[in-house]
Amino acid sequence: MRIGVVKEIKIRESRVALTPQGAQVLVEHKHQVLIEQGAGLGSGFSDEDYRQAGAQLVSAAEAWASDLVLKVKEPLASEYRYLKQQIVFTYFHLAGATPALTEALLANRTASIAYETVEDARGGLPLLAPMSAVAGSMAVTIGNYYLARFNDGKGMLLAKLFDECFGKVVVVGDGVVGLHAARVAASLGARVYLCGCHPERQAELKAFASNELNFVVSTPENIAAELGDTDLLIGAVLQRGGRAPHLVSEAMVKKMQPGSVIVDVSIDQGGCIETMRATTHDDPVYEKHGVIHYGVTNMPGAYPRLSTMALTQATLPYVLKLADSGLAALDDDPGFALGLNTHEGKITCEAVAQALASTGVLAS
Repeated sequence: MRIGVVKEIKIRESRVALTPQGAQVLVEHKHQVLIEQGAGLGSGFSDEDYRQAGAQLVSAAEAWASDLVLKVKEPLASEYRYLKQQIVFTYFHLAGATPALTEALLANRTASIAYETVEDARGGLPLLAPMSAVAGSMAVTIGNYYLARFNDGKGMLLAKLFDECFGKVVVVGDGVVGLHAARVAASLGARVYLCGCHPERQAELKAFASNELNFVVSTPENIAAELGDTDLLIGAVLQRGGRAPHLVSEAMVKKMQPGSVIVDVSIDQGGCIETMRATTHDDPVYEKHGVIHYGVTNMPGAYPRLSTMALTQATLPYVLKLADSGLAALDDDPGFALGLNTHEGKITCEAVAQALASTGVLAS
């Protein structure tokens, strides 16, 4: 099969969908790998690295003309002209993306397989997990940076000085993002409050993050009660395939102290903070109600080498299945089949269809 890897064009997105080592594995399995020139440079992989792995260096149009196209982020408007009846394997987040993307996928009868809706045998999200771990981990360091006074933050450092802990972090969501954020925050020395729906998991959560972790049952009243003295609020809520629910209302944000910081990792799926809107690495924050909001939609792109290596490790077994068998690979793996979001002009993911029902996109 012809497998194309295209260069990401989203602002400050330097990840690439396949490492040279991954390309070599595909070549060894007798597949033709076409890498857009310069696609790996941002992650520290040269064109020569891919050439030595057996891949061919091509133009964007040639990479897109492949049977299977690998990306990291969703196609942008300038890339819609390349869509056809090929397989595109990437993070789509269609519930949070512009409806125009879904319309383009349907009109061109593209088979879109979304990393974020593929499940494993245990119901986990193996292709979302690596980037969730990166984003959750960096959410705390990003928040700590914007708490600095020179960033108009309140001037509180999340840290443990001698034997005293400083700073309060509230994490809404106890999945991969939330747990990694809680662990990093606790390791810095902050007081961490994790809002989740499963109090029976407290022992498990503390074993992963910290014995000092404070578990809070996630209700509007409980979340609101914690925000008055919170320094950093992290949104880490996932609605599989659908839009994230607004668990933190604008009224709750108004209760936060001036200079506090919100990092909403859920922004790819629309965000779980009512006052949050999508931002970019070039213009990452804005202030509302005196609170600094960070809503970058491709957070792991800030650490592209690590992210690319982790992503390839997770996706390569699935890429091999597609390369060997095409869409027939989905027939033997129900969890993999859940990744199919559009096919032959129809939306095939129920959560995406429900999320887009009010946007005017026809869900068949």
